[in-house]
Amino acid sequence: MTKLAIRLLTLAMLTLALTAAPVVSVVYAAPDSDPPPPPDKKKKKSSEVRPSTQETAFATGYRAAYAAIYDRHDYASAIEQLKALGRDDSAAVANLIGYSYRQLGDYKVSQIWYERALKADPTHVKTWQYYGLWQVEQGNRESAQYHLNKIAALAGSSSEEYRSLAAALEKPPGTGLVY
Repeated sequence: MTKLAIRLLTLAMLTLALTAAPVVSVVYAAPDSDPPPPPDKKKKKSSEVRPSTQETAFATGYRAAYAAIYDRHDYASAIEQLKALGRDDSAAVANLIGYSYRQLGDYKVSQIWYERALKADPTHVKTWQYYGLWQVEQGNRESAQYHLNKIAALAGSSSEEYRSLAAALEKPPGTGLVY
């Protein structure tokens, strides 16, 4: 029950932060709307309702890195911020690191982080989308189609992630993607 309360509180805080932030218009790669991943800690007492200082610091740091990526396009800074959180083994964090490296043009390192994210959580839909866009950019259309099928199985073909990757695949090979 406590984990559920913490998750709901974290989701509520992230939702509040996202609704207060300016809207960013993105063509293919919509921002990762996943809340910060929950900490891997010991079970808390059921009487404890507020998140710990460590959890609050993580959520604040995650939001700052998120803003660096999607609001300011400061990918190098975001990578450092995300790594400093000490949770780069979580899918949400590893995916954002991979996305940032991809935006900086470091495709090899980006691939490592996407694979790390999927190893941490094979059902992380946003990673399947971003890694699928990576595949399109690399000319690996069959692999991108595999990623699209995976998204369909996980989130359905009406999901934003599916539509984004499907639109990228519909473009002729060699066409640059717009972010």
